[in-house]
Amino acid sequence: MNLDIKRRSHPSEVDVRKRILGCGDGPASFNAEATELGGHVVSIDPIYRFSPEQIRSRIEDVYPQILEQVSKNRDDYVWDSIGNPEELGRVRMNAMKAFLSDYENCYPSRRYIDASLPELPFVDAKFDLALCSHYLFLYSDHVNQEQHSSSVKELCRVAKEVRIYPLLSIGNNEESPHLRPVMDALEEVDINVSLEPVDYEFQKGATKMLVAKSE
Repeated sequence: MNLDIKRRSHPSEVDVRKRILGCGDGPASFNAEATELGGHVVSIDPIYRFSPEQIRSRIEDVYPQILEQVSKNRDDYVWDSIGNPEELGRVRMNAMKAFLSDYENCYPSRRYIDASLPELPFVDAKFDLALCSHYLFLYSDHVNQEQHSSSVKELCRVAKEVRIYPLLSIGNNEESPHLRPVMDALEEVDINVSLEPVDYEFQKGATKMLVAKSE
């Protein structure tokens, strides 16, 4: 599995066989690659309200800005499996191309749904596993504690297990101030939570994921 699948909070090959919800997947290749492996994945993101042509245009507009931002903050990342910002750019662009190819072929599709937290259009326990990567906790300055808490509870409602990665705020690479209060709030409603190690680190210090289980 490539870097893009690893970013989805580290599902194993066994996990890919489960009913998976990818939250905030955006223009990433996880759904396409997991589906090719025989997986059953539904991705949600507000970006899916747009057509393939509109998304392609948006990627072309923001890609140089994202690459420039990463280059300015390159000391915040571990350049191990990926050697430099330029290589990261190539990896991410390849992933987005894979996404666009899949998205175009199945658009409109029930695998890519226009939806967002904290309210999801699914019945209870619809999925075996929900994955949220590079959204919750990462953007702690933009998503407040109450929104974090309600979002994770909603993920626990629709999935038997939830994994969230990374747990550090962007910009300072420190543990999100929302993490511990959210864990306490989940435990208060009998959701089991733990911090589990991962074998992938790109953002410096991002070596753990939050695992929440509602049963």
